[in-house]
This record gives sequence, C-alpha cells and structure tokens, in this order.
Amino acid sequence: MKKIFVMLLSLAIVIASSAQKRIGTHYYRYYRPRTSVVVSGGYYPYYPMYYDYGFWGQPYYYHRPSKLTLEIEDIQSDYKDRIKSVRHDDRLTKRERKEKIRELKSERDLAIRDAERNYYYGS
Repeated sequence: MKKIFVMLLSLAIVIASSAQKRIGTHYYRYYRPRTSVVVSGGYYPYYPMYYDYGFWGQPYYYHRPSKLTLEIEDIQSDYKDRIKSVRHDDRLTKRERKEKIRELKSERDLAIRDAERNYYYGS
C-alpha cells in the first residue's frame, strides 16, 4: 500500500510539473506565470493625475530652443564637419593633421564664447 501511495504521489508531481508552461530551449527553460486581467468600472477623472507631463516625465508642450542654443549647435556641427574633413585628408602628414585639428577646436571654442558673449552682452 505504501509503494502504491508513493507511486501515485510521484505521478501527481510529474503531471503537475508537466502542466507548467515551458519557454526556451532544452538546456535553458523557465516558467511563465499565468496572466489575469481584471476589468472594473471605477471613477475616472476628466484629467489624469499628472496633467502636464507625459510618460517619461517630460511636458507635453514643446520647448522651443533659444537663439543661443541654435547658434551653438550650428557652430558645433560646422566645426565637426571641418574636423572630420581634415581627419580624412590624405595630403597632410599626421603632425599637420593634429595641428590643424587643434587649431579648429580652439577656433570652435572661441566662436562659441563669442556667440555667448554677443547673446548676453551684445545687442
């Protein structure tokens, strides 16, 4: 009787474990729990709790960048293109290329400083 009980218990365990949903390959398996959806009727206010903010905490309305930001981005992209063209210039030696890149980077920084100075103190 004891052997029959042990066999039935082991059979029940095998059947219960095989009823689980298996995902993966032969060597790597994991079990996915069941998903349940609960539908209920409740109070829904006219506006959500976070009214002015979207999914990632950013406001829904568009912030227009300032004139200074646009000018700095323009300067950076212009000098980025110039530096890239100097890097790919095969007519220059490695030393000349490095010097030219350093010059362009310092010119870029000066141009950005001048743009900031003109924005804040200029007319």
